[in-house]
Amino acid sequence: MLFNFANVLIFLIVGSLFVVLNLTISRLLHTKIYSGEKYIPYECGEDPIGDTRIKFNTRFYVIALIFLIFDVEAVFLFPWAVVFRDFGLFAFLEMLVFIVILLVGLAYVWAKGDLEWIRSTQLEVQSLRREESYDN
Repeated sequence: MLFNFANVLIFLIVGSLFVVLNLTISRLLHTKIYSGEKYIPYECGEDPIGDTRIKFNTRFYVIALIFLIFDVEAVFLFPWAVVFRDFGLFAFLEMLVFIVILLVGLAYVWAKGDLEWIRSTQLEVQSLRREESYDN
């Protein structure tokens, strides 16, 4: 039994030595030329124009999170489909409750308007029109 642990210990020691040796060799052999071009952000071979911190529409993040939530929850349907016949009516009712919860979540997101891409620009245009009418 100790022989099995000795194999693991030897493997960890050899692996650690391999990593340390390669890092040491690369540190000794790499060129140390620092220029201003190394510190600019890389944009597909083009020189960057403007600030790197641009305003990004948060709607992309909201849509990605909604997709991720429903996608991960849909993964639970596959194991259920495999064992459906073994559990019978109980599994069917349990998954029915799960799907109803998903549909309620989808209806909430849809009613809130988070699935509409154009909504943010429409609201911005309406708010700009209100500001213009107040200025006049």
